Amino acid sequence: MGNLEDMLYKRSLSRRRFLDVAGTGAGATAILSLTGGCSDTASSGTTTTTTPPATTTVTDTDILNFALNLEYLEAEYYLRAVTGSGLSSTDAGTSAGAVTGGTQVPFKTPALQQYAMEIANDELAHVRFLRSALGSAAVSRPAIDLTNSFNAAALAAGIGPTFNPFADEDSFVVGAFVFEDVGVTAYHGAASLLTDKTHLAAAAGILATEAYHAGEIRTLLTQLDVPYITYANQISALRAKAGGGAETTLSAGAIVAADSNSISYSRTTDQVLHIVYLNATAGVVKSGGFFPNGLNGTITASAT
Repeated sequence: MGNLEDMLYKRSLSRRRFLDVAGTGAGATAILSLTGGCSDTASSGTTTTTTPPATTTVTDTDILNFALNLEYLEAEYYLRAVTGSGLSSTDAGTSAGAVTGGTQVPFKTPALQQYAMEIANDELAHVRFLRSALGSAAVSRPAIDLTNSFNAAALAAGIGPTFNPFADEDSFVVGAFVFEDVGVTAYHGAASLLTDKTHLAAAAGILATEAYHAGEIRTLLTQLDVPYITYANQISALRAKAGGGAETTLSAGAIVAADSNSISYSRTTDQVLHIVYLNATAGVVKSGGFFPNGLNGTITASAT
């Protein structure tokens, strides 16, 4: 990735426009619910003409900043779990939002602690890579909630009124499961939106790393006693409601998440937003869940 990073750093980001893919935030369970949007109409005599809604367009910069928001979330989760501290002010940006919650996990298994440290370093590297690639266009870390968000997700998933992923190493693995599959599907969805091949290659490389993480976490879950794998499948069902399906039941004999062609699932930005905002109701959502004030950048609200 070294040469690719240099190339991304030295060249300006493409501003070529392209159509954003509309997402579907299906399901009935919702933690927060925001609605909005209407079409304009113009009348002349007895004839009424409906003006189509303006086409939403995004650039490669917008997509990379969308990814950066997600990397901030993952980096904060893992860094706080293994060190007790999150991103430095340099890595978070000049106008970074506050992070609520997150403490060092009392790991008892050295191997699991090492896995967590490796993923934390990877997520930190992703943040630094994207910030370097975006240069002055990089958004700062948005406000992140790692306490109320997990409680709300646990309640919506049927796990219980509270859930602390930092309480012990098994709970930490369940918490990690909340993020990893979302990252894989989000980067896959971005593949059709990026216009610059260099950016596409970088996204593909990050997707591969996130897939390694997801496989690692999913495998660890199958080795845990009840109720942790049950919790994971309850979270998976909640993500399916919020993010257009794209989930499989996890078990000792079914670790890989993929479609009938064994191709990893893909999600639109809309579907990802419904998941991270913890809102499974179709419609416009602008904030909530892990991002109480919304994401930073251009892609911050779902269209559907």
